Amino acid sequence: MTSPMRSFDPVLVGELECAAWVAYYHRRWGRFLHLMIHLVRAGFGLSWPRAALGAALVLRALQLWAPHPDNDPDGARRAMARFFALVARAHGEAVDPAEAGRLEVEWWRLHRDLQRTPDSDGLEPLVDAVAAVYARAYRLSEGAVRPAAADRVEAMRLCGRWVATGQHPGSPHLADVREALVHSYRILRAMVG
Repeated sequence: MTSPMRSFDPVLVGELECAAWVAYYHRRWGRFLHLMIHLVRAGFGLSWPRAALGAALVLRALQLWAPHPDNDPDGARRAMARFFALVARAHGEAVDPAEAGRLEVEWWRLHRDLQRTPDSDGLEPLVDAVAAVYARAYRLSEGAVRPAAADRVEAMRLCGRWVATGQHPGSPHLADVREALVHSYRILRAMVG
């Protein structure tokens, strides 16, 4: 039988993640938490109570990570390790929570660096970092999940364009973000299922 975290609906997960990004950039934390509960449930197949706990851990990690330059990356890594431990326990997956949490926050760092210095090394290090998280979480090779990671990073790039143009909820840029996320999760679902 396929683990629930490997049988997610890519359209639902992509749409929820896009909406969560909008809530995050608008600093609408209540809405973000609501969306994250649904996203964690849809993406990882957790029960409602576990999804609520998982979403709270992700929110806490992001709150610890967000303040620049006085953030708490170690605290963010610990919160994400707890999140990955919750998912691993729920489904009997052999995930190293500390390493998965470290890798998750590492892509956050690379993404932030890219946002602050757009003339840096380009998107490849960020694609590598997202692929590393997927590979660790699903026990696959980074090469196998790299196409999904590349599309998710493309969604991040498109989201950056939306942020730069004023973060309007009705912006056509959001349709592009959503489409890239759904495509990314379709690829990932095909690989992990």
